[in-house]
Amino acid sequence: MRRRRELGLGALGVLLAFGVCEAVSRAGIVRESYLPPASRVTARAVELAGDPVFLNGVAATLRAWALGLGLACALAVPAGLLLGSVPVADAAVRAVVEFLRPLPSVALIPLVSLLLGSGTRTEVALITYASVWPVLFNTVYGLGGTDPLAKDTLRAFGFGRLSVLVRVELPATAPFIAAGIRISAAVALVLAVATEILSGFGEGLGIFIAQAESATDGARDVLAGVVWAGGLGLVINEVLERAERRLFPWTPERRGAPT
Repeated sequence: MRRRRELGLGALGVLLAFGVCEAVSRAGIVRESYLPPASRVTARAVELAGDPVFLNGVAATLRAWALGLGLACALAVPAGLLLGSVPVADAAVRAVVEFLRPLPSVALIPLVSLLLGSGTRTEVALITYASVWPVLFNTVYGLGGTDPLAKDTLRAFGFGRLSVLVRVELPATAPFIAAGIRISAAVALVLAVATEILSGFGEGLGIFIAQAESATDGARDVLAGVVWAGGLGLVINEVLERAERRLFPWTPERRGAPT
C-alpha cells in the first residue's frame, strides 16, 4: 500500500506539472518559442524514440555514464575501505580530499580536454571525478558505523584483520556503498549530459540538446531532450532502489518495505 501511494502521488505530481506547463503556454503567458506546450514536447520525446541517430547518441551517453561510474566505484570502494580501516591514512589525506571534493567538475572541462583531448576519455574522466566522492564517503561512514561488538567477538575467537573485514565490516558497509552508488549514478548522468552540452562536439544526448538550441523550433527539441534525460535518471534510480531492497532487506529503512 505504501508503495502504491507513493506511485500515485508521483503520478499526480507529474500530471499537475504537465497541466501547469500546458496551460501557461496555451494561455500565452509565456511565448511558445520559449516554452512550447507540454503536449508538443511529450509528442516530440515519443517521436525521438524512433530516431536511430538520436538513440545512438543516447547509447553513447549511457556508455560514458557506465564507464565513469564503474571506474569511480572501482577506485572509491577500496580507497574508502583503506581510509575507514587505517585512521593514520585517513588523517594523512583528509586535507587533500576536502580540497578536491568541492571543485565543480564542469570547471575542469578545459583542463581535462587539454590533457586528454576531446571525446569519450574526457567525459569518462570527469564523470569518474564527480562520482567517486559519494561512494568514497559512504564507504568510510559505513565502515565507521560497524558494530564494534561483532568485530571484537571475531577477534576474541582468533580471526585476523582480513577475516573481520570480510565477515563483518563488508556486509555491514555494503548498504552504505549501494546508497553511495545510487547517488553517484545520478551525479554521473547529470555530468555526462552537461559535459556533452558544454563541449559541443562528439555524440550523445547532451550534443542533441546543444545542437537543438540553435535549430528551428529548438525549444521543443531541447525540452524533449531534457525529458529523455530526466526519464533515464528516473529509470536508473528506480532500478538501483529495487536492487537495494532485494539485496539488503535487513536494513531498518527496508524492513516492511515491499520488494
